[in-house]
Amino acid sequence: MLKQEHVDAEEERIRACVAELPDAARVIFYQKLTRELKDPDTYAVLNWCFLIGFHHFYLKQWLRGLLNIAVAIVGISILFTSSWLLGVILLVIIAIFEMAGLFRSQIIIQDYNNQLMQALLNENLGLL
Repeated sequence: MLKQEHVDAEEERIRACVAELPDAARVIFYQKLTRELKDPDTYAVLNWCFLIGFHHFYLKQWLRGLLNIAVAIVGISILFTSSWLLGVILLVIIAIFEMAGLFRSQIIIQDYNNQLMQALLNENLGLL
């Protein structure tokens, strides 16, 4: 589970490393970062409006998004059978997990952006 103090410390560590880059490399780093940075509000809106996993695609978590959609489709399909209670249970389970993600959207996106910054930093260090 992500802890805010660890994610904050990681962000500060990465920012200190970026500050040590030569000016030209730092400009390239921030140009790439600006294009790829994710917004926690967009993630939260996708999660809130579409509890079936579209917010995972926003973070390029294709398998997790597809799994969410598959389980939701199965759950909805089962609603129209004699085992409708199983369908309700599946949908409630998805909703519980996704609501947890909704309430933690800030830290989830901050951690994703930290990983992005670290990857871009590693890429820039490889070019030096």
